[in-house]
Amino acid sequence: MNFAFSEEQEQLRQFVHQFMDDKSPEAEVRRLMETDEGYDPDVWSQMADQLGLQSLIVPEEYGGQGFGYVELIVVLEEMGRALLCAPYFSTVALATNTLVHSGDDAAKAAILPAIASGETIATVAFTEESGRWDEAGITMPATADGDGWRLTGTKMYVLDGHIANILIVAARSDAGVSLFHVAGDADGVTRTALSTMDQTRKQARVQFDNTPATLIGRDGGGWDVLQTVLDLAAVALAAEQVGGAQKCLDMSVEYAKVRVQFGRPIGSFQAIKHKCADMLLEVESAKSAAYYAGWCASEMNDELPSVASLAKAYCSEAYFHATAENIQIHGGIGFTWEHPAHLYFKRAKSSELLFGDPTYHRELLAQRIGI
Repeated sequence: MNFAFSEEQEQLRQFVHQFMDDKSPEAEVRRLMETDEGYDPDVWSQMADQLGLQSLIVPEEYGGQGFGYVELIVVLEEMGRALLCAPYFSTVALATNTLVHSGDDAAKAAILPAIASGETIATVAFTEESGRWDEAGITMPATADGDGWRLTGTKMYVLDGHIANILIVAARSDAGVSLFHVAGDADGVTRTALSTMDQTRKQARVQFDNTPATLIGRDGGGWDVLQTVLDLAAVALAAEQVGGAQKCLDMSVEYAKVRVQFGRPIGSFQAIKHKCADMLLEVESAKSAAYYAGWCASEMNDELPSVASLAKAYCSEAYFHATAENIQIHGGIGFTWEHPAHLYFKRAKSSELLFGDPTYHRELLAQRIGI
């Protein structure tokens, strides 16, 4: 069985790599992370018009390209390498996946074409103040109101929730957890940007006060969809983490070649060699986990739940370790605000906790394989 990327996939990687180098250099990342919106609308439009990135996994009948998850893995790895500041993960990995797997053709037709064209920024709001990622953590009530629904409550840590045009909200009706579509500027919606450690990925608190909402899919069938989406999002995040880890390894090796102490490059010292060798082993292992998980996601096979948790747990730790060692190898300069090492360190820490930390996913993996 061959898991190598195809020629077309490698070409996609090259295009995205060049685009990220042009549009997301360190100076631009630092500029955007200080803004309220956290992204550049012009670059967002170029991503849709020139590369079609927002439409990548949108089915063709809804204006998308209909590619599989392996192509998305390639794109997200390059975005993670460049620390792209844009609402891509929330719109594609979360909202698009939710709609695609919702089984609601009307919702797909209403929202997906605008996502594919880059007109709409969307996200999924499910985590509440408890910070839990499981079904029991969703307690916000949804009340039937004639032909529609009303939502009242608070959602926390909503990725790009302060700028999203569309909010897909998980709430609990009498039938169980259900999914709802809410306009970002709907009545009763209050959005507040949160102060976070990782400023390259914005989060928000979204409050609903008797807000009108439209049901997506089946009433009470939301958790089945959301569980699949969370697995797919974990795989997507693992690919992003791999890209960041590889970048940290590259930075470390390059610095070890040029930094001279005691008359010789520090890369010639055994301690630095060992650090770089350990990082290489972990990064390559993380790639294997993320790529295999991406293949499982593209096939939507029975292995996906267990492999998603495995990839998320391993890639989280590999990325965080790579960023920490990157700072160590750079020494004093690595600790300064002026050096990009800390940007990757903070992204790694926030990504480690997003969708559940490694301990949570190892426990989930144990349950899923029956240990």
